[in-house]
Amino acid sequence: MSRSPITSPVAEVPAPATKILSAPLTNSFDYTRSLGPVLSPFALALRDGKILGSKGSDGRVSVPPVEFDATTGAPTTDLVEVATVGTVTAWSWEHKPVDGHPLDKPFAWALITLDGADTALLHAVDADDPSQMSTGARVAAVWRPDRRGWIKDIAHFTLAGAAHPAPANTDDTEIVGKDGNVVITTPISMTIQHAATEEETWYLEGLKAGKLLGGRVTTGEVYFPPRQVSPADGSRTTDRVEVSDHGTVTTFCIVNVPFMGQQIKPPYVAAYVLLDGADIPFLHLILDCPAEDVRMGMRVKAVWRPEEEWDYTLRNISHFAPSGEPDADFESYRDHL
Repeated sequence: MSRSPITSPVAEVPAPATKILSAPLTNSFDYTRSLGPVLSPFALALRDGKILGSKGSDGRVSVPPVEFDATTGAPTTDLVEVATVGTVTAWSWEHKPVDGHPLDKPFAWALITLDGADTALLHAVDADDPSQMSTGARVAAVWRPDRRGWIKDIAHFTLAGAAHPAPANTDDTEIVGKDGNVVITTPISMTIQHAATEEETWYLEGLKAGKLLGGRVTTGEVYFPPRQVSPADGSRTTDRVEVSDHGTVTTFCIVNVPFMGQQIKPPYVAAYVLLDGADIPFLHLILDCPAEDVRMGMRVKAVWRPEEEWDYTLRNISHFAPSGEPDADFESYRDHL
């Protein structure tokens, strides 16, 4: 019995006609929070070169402290100081440190039970070779000179039995909030090498040249920014279409609440703008008029930044402003809300 030849399930993809743009992309978010009534004393003790644990109703001491008693569920009220030396209970070797690690050379991650504690603390141990590490090894905390109330105030642990006194703190940043608890900001970020799609590439190149390029899909609609495929039937975008930098406000909101990192003083308007020649609105700012004057159907125009500031970004358009044209009839944009 003969068998049919096996064909590859991988479809051939033609090379893009446009040179694809690629650039590093960093997404970051600084998370600010209050540590509450238990972890705040723990943080303040770290600034002083001390380590606190919480004592439960069963007499066990947890480090870091826990906010509720594991046995009764009651809020923690009893905090006790433990030693800055302890015993390794488990460990693993970090061969290739990366940015953000406590040491820039190979080191050990270890669970360390400090003297006076009954639970283990995860931290780094400075060792030259994994052969130096063992379960049961005695380690001591090494303190940073600039301490601001977080676990990195302990730079690392070292293989030594004797405690290392903390140097005088050189960081005098105020970390206690209005409620008496410590407030910390934790930076969170991720950097990737982003490669644009072909449609994204010519859209971004258009922005660099001061043009707004959308994409026409097989069902006839023009999307700005362009899509790689039609959301209606999944087929690829077929044509580039230059759309106008004038458009119509479809829906909007007035931003009245200030927030960290805000670049515009409230109140201001974020609106969906349907550009002439496009079939879907996109989000941008409406400025140069009182926020209360913005309305559905308002005709607006793009306000471009100086040409020498243009780059591969929609930020080339600073904002949209009233164009002075009569408002658009509702029927002209009702299907694009």
